[in-house]
Amino acid sequence: MMSKFGFNNFSMTIEQLREKIRVIEDFPKKGIHFQDITTLMLDPECLQELSDILYNKYKDRGITKVVGLEARGFILGAILAYRLGAGFVPVRKKGKLPGPKLSESYELEYGQDTIEMHTGAILENDTVLIHDDLLATGGTLAAAVRLVKQCKPKEILLNSIIDLTACPRIADFPAELELDTPIKVDID
Repeated sequence: MMSKFGFNNFSMTIEQLREKIRVIEDFPKKGIHFQDITTLMLDPECLQELSDILYNKYKDRGITKVVGLEARGFILGAILAYRLGAGFVPVRKKGKLPGPKLSESYELEYGQDTIEMHTGAILENDTVLIHDDLLATGGTLAAAVRLVKQCKPKEILLNSIIDLTACPRIADFPAELELDTPIKVDID
């Protein structure tokens, strides 16, 4: 069945979506249980269901920019921006964006990295949704928040498809910001 937006109206449960996630052991390093969302993206029902879940969550929030974190945050981030009628801002790893940019470094659970965003991509009157595929310790999202805050937007919201609930959050995770994570995964 098609909705008025041309999207299919499937009724998958969160559990059905969770079951589609492929777990790859010891990637990118030993001891990590990598939650691979590409299996969700391969299945049109899952992709459309996730798109609908996110759209329905944010459709009345006045989002003007969706910030997608490299690389898997680009997938649903761009889809969501399109559906919300918002702009899409890619946040990439250091050295991947041309032109003037802002940058922020952060610690990962398995190393350190730097992310960048084009200067001027976020304005003071923007309501920004920062989207990523997975929330573990929160280092990447926290860095993205610091990056976006440099632009002084009106409001910042956070979203991740998967929340690894067993991972302790970093000390400076922005707990004051609204966070939504539809799929909770509890692995040690």
